[in-house]
Amino acid sequence: MGAPLAPPGRRGWTRRLFAWLTATGDETSHRLYGRRKQALLGDVRGTVVELGPGTGANLRYYRPDVRWIGIEPNLYMHPYLRRRAAHLDMNADLRVGIAETLNLPEQSVDAVVSTLVLCSVDDVAATLREVQRVLKPGGRFVFVEHVAAPQGTPLCRAQQLTRPVWRRCVDGCHPDRETWRSLEAAGFSHLDYERFDVALPIPIVRPHIAGMAVT
Repeated sequence: MGAPLAPPGRRGWTRRLFAWLTATGDETSHRLYGRRKQALLGDVRGTVVELGPGTGANLRYYRPDVRWIGIEPNLYMHPYLRRRAAHLDMNADLRVGIAETLNLPEQSVDAVVSTLVLCSVDDVAATLREVQRVLKPGGRFVFVEHVAAPQGTPLCRAQQLTRPVWRRCVDGCHPDRETWRSLEAAGFSHLDYERFDVALPIPIVRPHIAGMAVT
């Protein structure tokens, strides 16, 4: 979701299709990730920035008193998300942008949320620098991400082989990103995450991490 904004023409229809597929899969996402997301997102407070919120699958997990700002580059996601926010009677501040360049003041937000987004940004390190820039001291970066399988395993090799086609089909997603290494190198004052698998029918996106980093 950190890919360029949805343009007209050939790439536009792929973004439109991806938005529709995302919307139709929101209930499946809730079944697979709901309990973990509720534990991570249900406690965030204040001003919350969500990177690549897609069609709004996470809105149900937030406290009603948060000030929510969504940064979503795929314009075709926006109508779905606005309908979801209206259904939840939530005042959603939805903006067009990319994760690597957030149009927000320094130290202005209490939490940043990323769920299944760092796989598709162009530059993970730049995204994490932006996260740290906009977070207040002691602010939290909350994440759930699918990641690369251990090096040398058959699954890792399958992720690497399928990456070129997968990226084109799934809005820039890299199935073999070692996202935890970027998080560990980012310089957060505290980082805590767990590894887990999700019962997805496509094995290349089954390995996951979830956790929280503090500035």
